[in-house]
Amino acid sequence: MTAQNHVPSKLSRTGAVSALTVAALAGTLLAPGAAPEAQAQTAGPSYATKALNVAASKKGSPYKYGAAGPTRFDCSGLTLYAYKKAGKNLPRTAQQQYNKTRHISASSLRKGDLVFFHSGGRVYHVGIYAGSNRIWHSPKAGSVVKLERLWTSKVLFGRVR
Repeated sequence: MTAQNHVPSKLSRTGAVSALTVAALAGTLLAPGAAPEAQAQTAGPSYATKALNVAASKKGSPYKYGAAGPTRFDCSGLTLYAYKKAGKNLPRTAQQQYNKTRHISASSLRKGDLVFFHSGGRVYHVGIYAGSNRIWHSPKAGSVVKLERLWTSKVLFGRVR
């Protein structure tokens, strides 16, 4: 044990507080269950957060069928554009994007994951999960990129690898 990490077993209240303060300031104290800083930084993929932020920055951009940015989008064009800006490549259509992602359960869903809408075994729409049961998406002709609550339970979830 080094002198830096050694704390005497009997400390006065003032000494204990001082030792805890020094340990906390030095970055050597962890709360029970806390992850070390390096582990915490890699716990969630930062590209998912970046993609979510890119999608949110496109709020109000008009829908255009077949468009993938930078000023107009269809649903899969928005997800493709957002993830490309975050350093990840996705295929063009919602179905192709679903096929490429790692399929996850609703209980595993995190911000930045993709939410796929399906009917009869076919994926027809995609958005980026924003938390609190909401997605960023480009819904349809005449609409714009917006944050909206999920409106159906006929959804599947995917995480970009």
